[in-house]
Amino acid sequence: METIYKYALVILLLVVLFNLGQALYFMMTDKEGSKRTVWALTRRIGLSVLLILMVVLGIWMGWLHPHGVGQ
Repeated sequence: METIYKYALVILLLVVLFNLGQALYFMMTDKEGSKRTVWALTRRIGLSVLLILMVVLGIWMGWLHPHGVGQ
């Protein structure tokens, strides 16, 4: 279960990055009045919140093990 969960987190992170790139592309190419940039950024924010909640859930369930830096 832990491995599948970690893969799901990585895939979700890649989707967040894709939406960020998509928003940048739309911002550079679309004309004024287009809402595609706003929608791409809105999706990115929603997916980022989901990613954070999944990390918190993974730590709480014991599937993810945080560690300190330099220990």
